[in-house]
Order: sequence, then C-alpha cells, then structure tokens
Amino acid sequence: MMDSSRGDVETAVMGPYQEKAKTFPAIRKKSQLPWIILRALCGLDRRVYYMLSFLLFGAVLYVALCTSPIMIFVLVICTISMIFATYLTSWVLAKDEGPPEMSQISDAIRDGAEGFFRTQYGSISKMAVVLAFVILGIYLIRNSNPQQEASGIERTTSAYVTVISFLFGAVCSGVAGYIGMWVSVRANVRVSSAARRSARESLQVALRAGGLSALIVVGMTVLGVAILYSSFYVYLRVEDSNTMHVTELPLLLVGYGFGASFVALFAQLGGGIYTKAADVGADLVGKVEQGIPEDDPRNPAVIADLVGDNVGDCAARGADLFESIAAEIISAMILGGSMAKRCRLEDASGFILFPLVVHSFDLVVSAIGILSIRGTRDPGSKSLVEDPMAILQRGYSVTLILAVLAFCGSTRWLLYTEQAPAAWLHFALCGLVGIITAYIFVWISQYYTDYKYEPVRSVALASSTGHGTNVIAGVGLGLESTAMPTLVISVAVISAYWLGKTSGLVDTDGSPTGGLFGTAVATMGMLSTAAYVLTMDMFGPIADNAGGIAEMSQQPDSVREITDLLDAVGNTTKATTKGFAIGSAALASFLLFSAYMDEVSHFAQIKFNEVDIAIPEVFIGGLLGSMLIYLFSAWACMAVGRTAQEVVNEVRRQFMERPGIMTYQDKPDYGRCVSIVASSALREMIKPGALAVVSPILIGIVFKIVGQYTEQPLLGAKVVAAMLMFATVSGILMALFLNTAGGAWDNAKKFIESGALGGKGSDAHKAAVTGDTVGDPFKDTAGPSLHVLIKMLATITLVMAPLFL
Repeated sequence: MMDSSRGDVETAVMGPYQEKAKTFPAIRKKSQLPWIILRALCGLDRRVYYMLSFLLFGAVLYVALCTSPIMIFVLVICTISMIFATYLTSWVLAKDEGPPEMSQISDAIRDGAEGFFRTQYGSISKMAVVLAFVILGIYLIRNSNPQQEASGIERTTSAYVTVISFLFGAVCSGVAGYIGMWVSVRANVRVSSAARRSARESLQVALRAGGLSALIVVGMTVLGVAILYSSFYVYLRVEDSNTMHVTELPLLLVGYGFGASFVALFAQLGGGIYTKAADVGADLVGKVEQGIPEDDPRNPAVIADLVGDNVGDCAARGADLFESIAAEIISAMILGGSMAKRCRLEDASGFILFPLVVHSFDLVVSAIGILSIRGTRDPGSKSLVEDPMAILQRGYSVTLILAVLAFCGSTRWLLYTEQAPAAWLHFALCGLVGIITAYIFVWISQYYTDYKYEPVRSVALASSTGHGTNVIAGVGLGLESTAMPTLVISVAVISAYWLGKTSGLVDTDGSPTGGLFGTAVATMGMLSTAAYVLTMDMFGPIADNAGGIAEMSQQPDSVREITDLLDAVGNTTKATTKGFAIGSAALASFLLFSAYMDEVSHFAQIKFNEVDIAIPEVFIGGLLGSMLIYLFSAWACMAVGRTAQEVVNEVRRQFMERPGIMTYQDKPDYGRCVSIVASSALREMIKPGALAVVSPILIGIVFKIVGQYTEQPLLGAKVVAAMLMFATVSGILMALFLNTAGGAWDNAKKFIESGALGGKGSDAHKAAVTGDTVGDPFKDTAGPSLHVLIKMLATITLVMAPLFL
C-alpha cells in the first residue's frame, strides 16, 4: 500500500539535504482518488451535483413529512449546519499554504495519511461485510420479538432491517472518520502559515478547521439516525394502527449503533497504533539518543509521526464521537419509547425524537461558540495577549449558556404532557445535571493534564530525579485521577434518576417510571455541546501538525514559539475531550445496559430487571467482563510496543549506516518508516478488535447452553448482563487512568521544554521523554479505544440479545 506513496514522501522532504536549502521542491503529483465511483463523481458537471442534491433532499424531506413535523425541524437544522460547515471549509481553504517548503511537507503528510486511510478502511469494510452476513444468518434463525410478530413484522424483514442499519452505521462512521482526516491534512499547513503573521489568526484557523469537521460529524450522526428512523416509519407503515407501534421502532435502530461502534473500534485501534508507534520510535532515537528536536527533518520517523496525528487523532476521533452520539441517541430513543408505552401516553413521538432535537440545537449553539472566537484586530501583533486555553474556554462558556437555554426550550416543547404537567421541568433539570457534569469533567481533565496546575508540575519535578521517579509520579497521578470523575458520575446518575422518578409520570400500576429516562436526558445534556467539544479535540492534532511543519521547514523561532504554544494547548484540549468522552460513555453505557434488559424482557416475555451476582455463573460473567478490559488494554499497548521496536531499529539503522544524515549531507528514508508503521498497525489491530467482537457473543452462547443443561432460564442473558456491567465499570476506570496519566506525562515534557527545570536536552527532559513515551500508548491507543469498546459491547449485546435466550 505505502510503496506507491513512498517515493512522494521521500521527494517532498528531501529539500534540506540538497545543499542545505531551506525549500522543498514542488514535484509532488496530485493525489489520486482511490475509488472509481468517486472519480466518476468528480467528473460530473456542477449542475448535475445540484440536481442530485436537490433530488436527495426532496426524497428525505418527503419521508420526514410522512413521519413527524419534528423531523422537518431536525432536517432543516442539519441542512443549515452542513451549509455552515461548507462556509467554514471555504474560509479555511482560502488561507494560503505558505512558502513552498511548507506546502511540500504538508503534501507528503497528506499522501501518507490518505494512503493509510484507504488501506485501513478497505480492511475494515471487508470485515464489516462478513459480519453483516453473520448478523443476517443469526437473525434468520433466531427467535422473533412477540411484539414484532403481532405487528406483522416477519423474521426476514427484521433481519434485513438490522443488516441495513448495521451497514448504514458503518458507512456513516467511515465517512465521519474520512472527514476528520481530510480536514486535518489540509488545515495544518494553513495554521503554520498563519503563525507567520499572527498567533490569534493561527488559533482561529485551527479552531475553525476543527469546527467544520465537528459540525459535519455531529450533523451526519443526527441525519443518519433521522433518515433511518423515518424510512422505517414509512416502510413499515407505523402510522397504521394495525402494524408496529411507534414506541417499538427505536429497537430496529440498534444495528446502526453497532455498525458505528464496529468501525470506530478498528479505526481507533489501527490509527492509535500507527500514531503512537511512530511517535515512540521518533522520540526514543531522535530526542533521547541523538538529542535533536521532536520534528527535526533529520529524523527518519518524523513524517510517519506527523501522518499518525491525522489518522489516529483526527480520523479515529471523528469515528469515536460519531458512535458515541449515535449510541446515546438510540438508547435514549429506546428508553423514551419504552417509558411512553408503560405510561400509555397518547403521543409518544416527543419522547422518542427528543434526542434528535437536542443534538440539532447542539449544532446551532456550537456554531455560535465557534464564531465567537475571532482573529486579532491588530495584524501586526505576533503574540497572543491572553492564554489560548482561556480563549477556547470562553467559546465553550458561550456554547454552554446557549445549550442550557436550548435544552430547557426543547423539554418544554417535546416533553410536556397533560398526564404530568411538571414532568418537563424535572427533565430540564436532568439536562442541567448533564451539562454541569460535562463542564466539571472538562475542568477535572484540564486540572490533571494542564501544566499550569500542580499535578503536571509535580510529574515534571519528579523528572529531575530520574526516569523511574517520573514514571512512578505519572502512574500515581493517573490512578488518583479516577476518584473525582467517579464521584461526579455517581452524583449525576443518582440525581438524574431521582429527578426523573419524581417527575409525576407513572405506569399502569401507578408506579413512578421516569427514572431511567431521567438518566437518558442527563446524558443528552452532557452531550448537548458535543460539537464544540469535538472542535477543541480536532484543534489538538491540527496544531501539533502545524508545529511539525514549522520546525521541518526551518521557520523562524517566532513562528515556532506560536505553534509550540498552540500545540501545548492542543495537548490539554485532547486530554479534556477524552475525559468528556469517557464521562459520556459511562452514562451512555448505563442507558444501553438498561435498553438491553428492556429488550430481553420484550423477547422473553418475562420481567428482567435484576441481575443476581450471587449466582456463580453470573459472577463469572462479571469477572470475564473485567478481564476483557485488561486483556484488551494489554494487547493494544503491546501492539504499539512491537511496532515501535521496528521503528526504533529502523531509525537506528539509518543513523548508523548514513552518518551524513546528522550533518544534512545525506537524506533519511522517510518512506521506509511510513511503510513499516502502516503495515504493522493494520496487522496488530486485528487481535484486540476480534477479542472485543467475539467475546460477548461467545460468552452468551456458552452460558445459554449451560443454562439449558442446569435448568436455569435466561442464564445466558444474565451472564452477558453481568459481563456488560463489570466491563463498563472496569473500562471507565481504566480509561480515566490511561488518558490522564498519558496526558500528564506529555504536558510535563512540554513544561520542561518551555524552559523549566533545565529545558530541552537536560536530564529532567530526558526523563520526561521517557514518561511521555510510556504514556503514548496509554492516552492515544488503549485509552480512547476503551471509550469505543464499552459502548460496542453494549450495542453488540443489544443486536445479539435473542441469541442468549
């Protein structure tokens, strides 16, 4: 795969070695689109595009009109957000790419990223197709949902609907990942170029580039669920009282969440292994052994490192947030429909479609937050007059305030019912709990990972006494950082559940029934600013790449100072958004667990709302779930280690066989490192990914058989529930530890590089590099993959639940 781009990579970055010139020759060919269909589309006249878009919009509008007026609102907001994202795209791309040496490095990074993406997603698509056939076979032989049978939904129809949902979710997730990577590889050089003029302009370009990607990802998530729901509504004739009831329709969407989770898991694994193996190899040999800067053009692994930022932090994170929002929307729709059915509400559409409206408003308020950050009024001012993090936080505060107002309006609009007139106010308070939880999570993550605060500085200080004390301090900090988020999640879940339970909604027996939906509303509140949070996350790798381009093209120190500052802020925003992601994953997983128990009750026609861990088999299921988290994390970290060893050996070989590299008399073989990392990442992502997909299915089927022989009904479903419960708890804590420890190590290194404790090249700096190296697979491979894993376990159990009965 990478052989074709290897020559381009080498050519584009060989400039500094030709008479020590500071320019890069513009001889790179324009990258070719890999897909025949896309090539054909690119050759169409613009008017054909307009006609196709108009017809597609008309078809979607017709389906929405047949579903609900709420769907029209969602469709209009999503369309406007896409138009706004197009405006941001044109605004970013209108910025210049700087001198030729900058654009040539950017082109090399783009080639490497696009080449790896094509091959990685090609492999993922093949696995997704195979899994789709497996799901189809399972659904054709499984037991049917009695409610669906009563509605006339045949087993074959249910099978094809689930497979279509799965493939649609997988495709949308892949597109979300591609958008994240596409934006990053084109925005990085423009951020570097803007840094030559103004720090504030550079910050604005990076933020708007991240913003356009975030808006498209969130908009696609909402639009995908809305289109699928409306299409099934029309196709299955839900408005006809003799067919399926609207409250049962969300259960048909679980395949969409599973498809998104499946792609996101392998994207996060492959991209995370790629980026961190290249980073570790470049740091260990370049920084520690040779004493050269992080993005020095003499380092043979530097291009692979910069490519990794795009495929690991941008493409994978886009897919990650896509599946997070999709899982939360679907689980909330299922719980909303279930509650409306128990309460026998006349119009359940508001409770079912509420998540789509919340995220539609998310697009609006996040867009306003992005626009609130403007460029400097003084083009001649090179430095920032205030902390970039404070500027980003101000935009986040604007978004939060607007999100509170929009959320309250949404609850009054959609959740008001004559049966319980005060219920909407209780649910509005649930949303406020979620929004406050999101803000506290962001603050906690910033406190533990920003070098302005004591925790990271203590890790930096520990570096002054050696490598071992640095590692000990980082591990201790990561373990400590699990306490505050756990307490916050606990308070949020209990508060939201109590508010929902006291909302006044009761079932046919007179029992309060809004508790679970209250937690669902709190989760929606936490994710009601997801687009802006994803914007800050995308800001990080774009700024990191911009710094690498500035250093490799040998820009003046004033430019590098600006990009270094943005890079340090980007490390913090990446860490804070990971904390946000794991918090939302915790709440979403709780919802999915509840939805799983609801689905088992539907299929088994037995009340299933308790899991007794005193039963030995059930306890074993929980133990296996916890073990799965640790084994998955171990395999992910070991994959990075094995790949990094190959990179280290290759970089050492090149420095040994080509001593002229250090004096600019010989050029490194960048393409060789890119090829090594790409092939190894694709190979290494299979084992942990397969473990995550196969384990819950295998455990459920094995204990189902055990239950049949021991006359324990629903044993398979109970064991899977315990596995899911324990894996979620273990996964949340493990992800918090890995993300925070890795982020703290990284910024402790950045703090020393800013001049503290001896600065670059000091013994403290070398120890900090070791800590950063240990933390790399923690924060960018295993940790983010766990976000996806715990949600994928929940979605796969939802899809496969009938197998365990």
